[in-house]
Amino acid sequence: MNAYPAPAKLNLFLHVVGRRPDGYHLLQTLFRFLDFGDSLEIGARRDGDIRLLSPLPGMPEESDLCGRAAQLLKAHTGCRLGADIRLVKRLPLGGGLGGGSSDAATVLLALNRLWHLDLPRSELQELGLRLGADVPVFVFGRSAFAEGVGEVLEPWTPAPASYVVLTPPAHVSTPAVFAHPGLTRDTPAVTIAALSEGFGHNDLQPVACALNPVVADCLGWLKERGDARMTGSGACVFAAFPERATAEKVFAERPGHMSGFVADGVDQHPLFGFAD
Repeated sequence: MNAYPAPAKLNLFLHVVGRRPDGYHLLQTLFRFLDFGDSLEIGARRDGDIRLLSPLPGMPEESDLCGRAAQLLKAHTGCRLGADIRLVKRLPLGGGLGGGSSDAATVLLALNRLWHLDLPRSELQELGLRLGADVPVFVFGRSAFAEGVGEVLEPWTPAPASYVVLTPPAHVSTPAVFAHPGLTRDTPAVTIAALSEGFGHNDLQPVACALNPVVADCLGWLKERGDARMTGSGACVFAAFPERATAEKVFAERPGHMSGFVADGVDQHPLFGFAD
């Protein structure tokens, strides 16, 4: 079995610009990867079985994104091989860091190579979208301006930065945030030409903070030290700093009840070369 990284992502901003007739919200966001995340050990099996060697507590196997990704790829291609998959989980569930989506994308990318499928990146992105709206960007493999439900992607490279990321002990319900009557759903859409460092905000942030005071607590503390924002639908919050030493200093000053990490932004997925 070989080890494969599954990096975290941040939404540097996240605007809700409308809603489709089917109820899905239309978004504009800027994704950036971090040099921190989960990792997976994956090996091919000749008997065709998909085995999850480290199931997540309380997660039914049929709901596990790693297993679903492997089964989807197997069904799509008719591949007769199987896989052993062991997940080393570092990212919090429901934190807005894209952990499950990143794990699924890493499974797709790794098995595309291990099973000698040679599917193009675009096809893997389409499969990823069937697993979740955030999966395609990890397959796309670059920092990106995203539209639609998050699947229409265009590369855009932010300035180098280190990030203080706080991980409040809360599991934010994404459906509850998007269904909340107080959610802003009409932020004006922009073009990629309008993007700049520090652009935008997160429309989901006020609702998530109202529903989860611990998120508001972490955000309030970090805002005193930088341009702090929430990523995704929460619960994690972050602030960017131009120097790693500054980020480390801010993180060291956090109150004892706040946990998290410091990570650098990266603009290419470590498995980018696994698809063309």
